[in-house]
Amino acid sequence: MPSLATYLDRTSAPADRPNETLDVRELPPPKPLQETLELLAEIDDDTVLVQLNDRAPQHLYPKLEDRGYRYETIDDDGTVVTIVWRT
Repeated sequence: MPSLATYLDRTSAPADRPNETLDVRELPPPKPLQETLELLAEIDDDTVLVQLNDRAPQHLYPKLEDRGYRYETIDDDGTVVTIVWRT
């Protein structure tokens, strides 16, 4: 798996901000959604969240939009990486 910097470089996410990684690949639904939203509520608005999942978090996207986050998802050979940040 590539480094986090490689994923950040492939998106519009600000690469100069601190980042936090959340690996939810082993969790059944709705745990990935819940844990992602809980972590976003805890971290600083300048922090970029990198979520590792085994599928695209379709139910997460509208919740991110409602809360004012931007996001991009990359499918990297079975690992789905969603990068979330505040604008």
